[in-house]
Amino acid sequence: MFDYESLRLIWWALLVFMVCGFAVMDGFDLGIGFLLPFIGKSDDERRVLLNTIGPTWEGNQTWLITLGGIAFGAWSIVYATLFSGLYSGMLLLLFGLLLRPVGFDYRSKLSNPEWRAAWDWALFAGGAVPAVVLSLAAGNLMIGLPFYIDADLRSFYTGSFWGLFQPFALLTVVVGVALLALHGAVFLHWRTEGVIAKRARVVIIWASVIFSLSFIAAGIWLAYGLDGYQVSSAIDTKGVNAVLAKTVNKSTGLWLANYSLYPYLLVAPVLALGGAGIIVLLTAKRHTGWAFLASCLVVIAVIITAAGSMFPFVMPSSTQATSSLTVWDASASHYTLKMLLFAAVILMPVVMAYTTWVYRVMRGKVTVADIQNNSHVLY
Repeated sequence: MFDYESLRLIWWALLVFMVCGFAVMDGFDLGIGFLLPFIGKSDDERRVLLNTIGPTWEGNQTWLITLGGIAFGAWSIVYATLFSGLYSGMLLLLFGLLLRPVGFDYRSKLSNPEWRAAWDWALFAGGAVPAVVLSLAAGNLMIGLPFYIDADLRSFYTGSFWGLFQPFALLTVVVGVALLALHGAVFLHWRTEGVIAKRARVVIIWASVIFSLSFIAAGIWLAYGLDGYQVSSAIDTKGVNAVLAKTVNKSTGLWLANYSLYPYLLVAPVLALGGAGIIVLLTAKRHTGWAFLASCLVVIAVIITAAGSMFPFVMPSSTQATSSLTVWDASASHYTLKMLLFAAVILMPVVMAYTTWVYRVMRGKVTVADIQNNSHVLY
């Protein structure tokens, strides 16, 4: 049905789609997690925050698991290199995510204030740590990771955990955390009322400003201060994987080359910046549902901005540029991609339909009165 080149492009698009799905669906969960101690001033208010995402947060988190499965099946070399090289970071991410289920389940088991405060900070860490780790990983992907591929296609990571904390990567952490704080606050403004919604509105204003300024700063840095990558030799887009059979240039500003080749990509960064301002205006006029839709589009636009800049690179190497993994040399076999696509075409519509149904059933605002009237059945 599809040739190898087309399947590679389709699976790159599906990879980006899954990243967008995780960032949109689980992003506001993470944002609410690290906003919990600051927007919720009392125990009942914090329970309101938790119960806005209580029915759906576990389902949202499965997007990350599915993303890992897609990487394992369709981009096995990328999976092996990324997960083995960033092992410490992945463990930190896992430990952060593990705080969430136990925090949700155990926080309200006892009415002791110290007990609940401790779990509130655990839930804060469960939101903040994944947000920081994932944003840091995104920044390092754009810088390039220190690894090389040998003639037997074995990957060797030569960096360290502390080497990930580079200035540009730290800036992407600011972008990512501000974006998720904005996304989470918009969701809270939509699903709550009264003083909680007002506090969420304050976070929306500040998060939109911090996100916009840091996003612009990252774009300027990409243009004038960060080396990008570009394949300079002919590459076989339809043949078998040959990671080392290419020549890669590395120079400042090359991450912006795709915007000259494909000007329509400029829509993404413009939408990201414009959308942040539109969110502030929509929330001021109490168009909360539209504001959340705009927030989802901003998250997607940021990811497409990064993915569009890097294409066709999936995982560039900072130490041996020829070892950089691209769409054309890091995918699974033609047969594997074809079988995976067959499964995705059947299952993805089911997942999307079920997700839509769940959010429709669970729609509506959560109030302090709801918590007080259902104290023993809610989080």
